Order: sequence, then structure tokens, then C-alpha cells
Amino acid sequence: MIYRSHRYPAELIDVAHLTSGERVVIRPVLPQDRELLVKFFHDLSPAARCRRFMHPINEPSLKLMWQFTQVDYATHVALIAEIFAEGRETVIGEARYVRAVDRSLAEVSVSVAERWQRKGLAKLMLAKLECGAAAAGVRRIVGETFADNKTMISLARKAGFIISDCVRGVVRLEKTLPVRDHKPLRAASA
Repeated sequence: MIYRSHRYPAELIDVAHLTSGERVVIRPVLPQDRELLVKFFHDLSPAARCRRFMHPINEPSLKLMWQFTQVDYATHVALIAEIFAEGRETVIGEARYVRAVDRSLAEVSVSVAERWQRKGLAKLMLAKLECGAAAAGVRRIVGETFADNKTMISLARKAGFIISDCVRGVVRLEKTLPVRDHKPLRAASA
């Protein structure tokens, strides 16, 4: 199988203002973002990394970082949120969807640094992913989280996801997306 990357989706680049007033750039991931993402994951607490990956993880592997930064923008779309402080970029959130074999279905995930939670960032990133996914023909998005991840469950409920019953400590999140034309929309600022 030949790996073919689609064009970089510059239309997904956005500048947003969080509910607390901070300016954040949300943009698609680039291959050169590997070190920024490694630092982002290192800065997450062990509990936050466990919630993100659904199992304990101390060090993201080279293979994982390759998967997280080598995005084809057709079956896998990944966004990062970053701030610029003291002359450098810092990733404060990441969100992505990966299409299933049934291309009308995609699995979604969102992770925000603890310091930046409850400021509307996860909501913005999820809305941007939903718009892009709907425009690309995805009709349903799903995710999983631990049943005790109240923050994610609350976000999912507010975003219109259906929360399934808990099975072995994990709940399934599912949302049907509206049919959209094939132009990704800009998510509104929080």
C-alpha cells in the first residue's frame, strides 16, 4: 500500500480567545511538531496521560509520536492548540479524529493541559474537529473515556454526545454529525 498524504488543511488554522481572554492558535499538526507534543505529554500529570491513552504511560514512544505527527489529513486529522510566550511555542491542547474502515465513522480524542482546562479550549477544539469531520463526510464520531472522567463526560454531554452505559469502568461517547458541504467551517471562539 502506498502512503499518500493530502494537502495541509490551512483552512483549519484559527486564532481563538478562551473564556479567560488568552489568545490561542489552533492549527493542524505538522511533522516538525514532534518535540512540542513530547513536551506537552510530559507536562501532563500521570493521571491525565492515563485518561488520554486509556492506560498508564510515562514516556510516549517514538512510534506513538510518529503516528501523532505524520498525519495524512484524510483518514487522520490532528489539531494542536498553542500559545506563544517568552519567544517560544507551547502546546496546551491536542485533538484528533481517525476514520474507521467505515469512513463515515471516526474516533475522536481531546486532551488539554490541566492549567488550561475549564477555559473553553476543549470545546473549541472539539467543535473544530466536528466541523472538519462533517465536511469530510464523517457522519458519526465516537470516543471512550473512563467513567470517572467527569470533565470529559460533561464536555461530551454539552456537545451533544450520547453517553453509553459503563462497561468495565469505560463509557462510550457517540454523536451523529449534521450533513455539511465539503468546506470545513471555522469554529466560533469561546
